Amino acid sequence: MSTPLHQSLVLDFGGVLTTPVADSARAFCVREGLAPDAFTDVISKDPTGRELYGQLEHGQIGQAEWNSRTAPLLGVDATNLIGRVLSGLRPEPVMLCAARTLRAAGVKVVLLSNSLGSDPYDPYEGYDLDTLCDAVVLSEHHGIRKPDPALYAIAVEAAEVPARACVFVDDSPRNLTPAGDLGMTTVLDTTPAETVRRLEDLFGCPLG
Repeated sequence: MSTPLHQSLVLDFGGVLTTPVADSARAFCVREGLAPDAFTDVISKDPTGRELYGQLEHGQIGQAEWNSRTAPLLGVDATNLIGRVLSGLRPEPVMLCAARTLRAAGVKVVLLSNSLGSDPYDPYEGYDLDTLCDAVVLSEHHGIRKPDPALYAIAVEAAEVPARACVFVDDSPRNLTPAGDLGMTTVLDTTPAETVRRLEDLFGCPLG
């Protein structure tokens, strides 16, 4: 029997295995009386906010420090700030089912995520990653974050198959380029249904 072309599924977390992060962030801003894009602007456009968010994803600072230093940039209370921003996230059942089905079929499932710490708020709680995935690669554990190619190489090593045998799913186009450069097949997650259809084509099995 020939070896299947694709032997590993590498998945982003926020926005792929969950509902969209941007929706949760906007809902937080509305609750706090801020402009809908205030949070996104602080972590992407404000130099201090962008630096702090990068430090959090790299594991250089913890949530408590990030909360206390980012809250003044937004003009909000610091208490469990990241937890409040992400409180609207919900599991994406279609994608979780696809991951479980593929793993049961012998496909190596690896989580590859830019992380935001786990204390006091653990975004991964309730997702049973130990049973969902064969390996979990989080940016804070390695001091590098997507789209740094080195983090993708770690995920490929964790998958224990060549990069060309890996399919990588992410909801951010900029995070797909390094994966493609390594030889991974990339899938831009737009809607769960469309992503699952694409995975069915790639892995050759029904995932519904």
